[in-house]
Formats: sequence, structure tokens, C-alpha cells
Amino acid sequence: MSVGASAGPSSAAQADAKGSWRPYTVYTLAFLTLISSFNYLDRSILGLALPMLKAEMQVSDTALGLVSGLAFVAIYSLLGVPIAWLADRWSRRNIIAIGFAFWSLMTLVTGFVGNIWQLALARLFMGAGEAACMPPSNALIGDVFGKDQRPLALAIFGLAFSIASIGFFPLLGLIGDAHGWRAMFVAAGAPGVALALVFWLTVKEPARGGSGRAEEAAPSIAAASRFLAGSRAYMLMLMGATFMGANIFAAGAWTPSFLSRVHGLSLTEIAASIGPMRGIIGGLGVLAGGLLADRLGRLDARWRLRVPAFACLLLGPAEMLFLLGDTTLAWMTGFALTSFLTLLHQAPIFAVTLNVAKPRMRALATSLLVLCAGLLGQALGPLFVGYFNDRLDPVFGPQAIRYSLLIMAVTAILAGFSFWAAARFYERDAARASEAAG
Repeated sequence: MSVGASAGPSSAAQADAKGSWRPYTVYTLAFLTLISSFNYLDRSILGLALPMLKAEMQVSDTALGLVSGLAFVAIYSLLGVPIAWLADRWSRRNIIAIGFAFWSLMTLVTGFVGNIWQLALARLFMGAGEAACMPPSNALIGDVFGKDQRPLALAIFGLAFSIASIGFFPLLGLIGDAHGWRAMFVAAGAPGVALALVFWLTVKEPARGGSGRAEEAAPSIAAASRFLAGSRAYMLMLMGATFMGANIFAAGAWTPSFLSRVHGLSLTEIAASIGPMRGIIGGLGVLAGGLLADRLGRLDARWRLRVPAFACLLLGPAEMLFLLGDTTLAWMTGFALTSFLTLLHQAPIFAVTLNVAKPRMRALATSLLVLCAGLLGQALGPLFVGYFNDRLDPVFGPQAIRYSLLIMAVTAILAGFSFWAAARFYERDAARASEAAG
């Protein structure tokens, strides 16, 4: 019998499943999703501001690639592991609130930097704050919702990107065109400090490991890492997450510049039309990923990983159509397909990560996934694109960026193969985590 199915759940499990979608748990999930939307927004504003920053500060694309990628991810990814270790022991609610307030303050401060070095330092501190969002949030959701509800709950949590793209990105584009790039950072950072206080006052820390289960002692980082390293499914997911990290963060940093250089779109057009389009279609993809993994996973648990694998394998050709299409119909079709497929894998992958880890190592397991996606994917993706932009510019001019961004197609396909291979080991590894947790 597959892990995703159950012959006869106990009454306690049934009660837990029915109680997962209560008003308070929905409120908690909604607030975490809002916080995550600021997380996506604050890190993404720089991509929207890059053309204005380049003109004002007179720096190369390589330097901008370093600032948008490495300066942020160096702290974001590395600090995520000790923060996750702390989250497996201390209040995740408190960690999220403190991190949210701090990175929002750093976003606001970014609006007052005077040179590229100050910008890099502000990004460094912003990354320190944002490291407190994803792993503790995923672990908290894992305890608020039961195993069967997690794919859908995490899919809803994954709508944060769409909320940022549809609700916040267009507004910031208008602010940027009217008042400059600095005003965008101030407008994005100021609300977060107040919302962090509201979150701390209104959200409670849930019990670990699910309703009615005695809490186990948290293992050391070394012991938890050894346990996770024994999961082939988890290790292959780390590989796939790294490839998709390069894809996602390269796209986030350079797609606005691509649309401006190759297709002549203005900042307002990118923020007010292309941003919401990606947000709406991307949100549908996130929900589709969660729902498909939930429904198909009940029939065969391996579909919890095959769904993201198919999405990534299809994403490769869609990226090529978007980047190389010359007609508006061609590149807009490619853009719509990439918008739907790019984040489809996230909810199933995070849900599977929670299932192959013991309760007291869920934040750490998520942070290591984010570390691989970030440290390698986010650091190298934007940097490689910026580097090849500078190298190819003498030959292709403004069109060079469309060829540099082809790295997104390659990494998507490699991620698809990684997730497909991980599906072979998922049932065994999920059972191993369940038995180890007692």
C-alpha cells in the first residue's frame, strides 16, 4: 500500500484531519502567506529597479548580478540553517515575527543607499532577516495541518508569489515611475514592521508533531543531517531544488531587463501587466501542483514527486519559446506557460520534505533545501546571466540577454530528472521517518 493512502485511519487521525481547516488555522495560514508575499516582494524589488540603478550608479551587469544574487543569498542561505535549528527548539512564531520586522526595516533602508557597496550591505542584512521566514513557516504549517492537508495548505502558502505580483508589484512600478526607485523600497518596507507586531500578538505557537502527540527531543544538526542524508528521495530533491533555484532567481533578477531590452517594455508596463499576468497564472500553477499532488498522491504516493518532475520537464521548452520567440504571440505564449509551470513544483516538494523528516527536524530539512536552492541556485543563476550578458554584448548587443537566460531551460530539465528519480524512493523514506518519529 502506498504511503499516500490509508486502509482505515484511526478516529484520532480523522478528528485531526477534520480540525485542520478551522477559522484559526485558516487565519494562521493566511497571515503566513501574507508575510511570505512580503518576503518575495522585498527581495524582488531590486530586479524591477535594476534599469534605474544601472543608469544612476553606472555599474556593470556582472556587478548587478553579484548584488542581486550573491550579496543577498550569502546570508539568506547560510543563516537559514542555524535559524532552522533554533526553530526546531524555540517558538517559530517569535522567529518569524522578529525576522519579518528586521528584513522590512532593511528594505526601507535600501531606499537611502548612496552607492553599490551600501546596496550590497543592505541586501546582506535583508537576507539575514528573510532567512527567518521559509523554514519556520513550513515547519509551523506542518504542525497546524495534517499530512493529507499539507499539499493544499502549502500550495495556498505558495500563492504568496502571486499575491506579491498581482497586488504589490504593479503599485511599486507606478511608485517607481513617479518617484524613483528609492521610493519603491520605502513603500515596500514600512508596512512590514507593523504587520510583524500584529502577527506576534495574534498567532500562537502550535504543538510539535501534530495534535495529541508527545513531543520528541530535537536532535543535533549533525544527527538530523545524518538522518536526512540517509533519505535518497531527500538528497535528490536537494539536487532538483538547486537547479530550480538557479532557474527562479535568474528569472526574477533578469526578466524585467530582458523585457525592456529585447521587447522595449517600460517599467510601468512590466510591473502593471506582465507582473500580474505571471502572478495570476503562476498562482493557478501553484494550486494545480498542490491539488494534483494531493489527489494523485492518494492513489500512488510517487505522484507527489512525479507531478513536480513533469512540470519541470515541460518548463524547459516553455522557457525556450519565451526567450527565443520573436512575435508577440510566441513569446507571450511562452511567458504564460513558464508562469504556470515555474512554481508548480514547490508545494509538493515542501510537503514531501516534511513527510521524509521527523517532526523536530522539519525546519532544518526545509532550510537545507532552501540552502541548496539559494546558495548555489540564487548565487550562481543571476551571476552567470550577468556575466554572459557582458561577454555576449559585443556580438549580440541588447539581444545578448535572451541567450544568457537559456540557462533557465537547462536547469529546469535537470530539475525534472532529479525529482523523477526521487519518486522511486519516496514511499520507503516517508515510512522511515514515520517509524523513527514513533
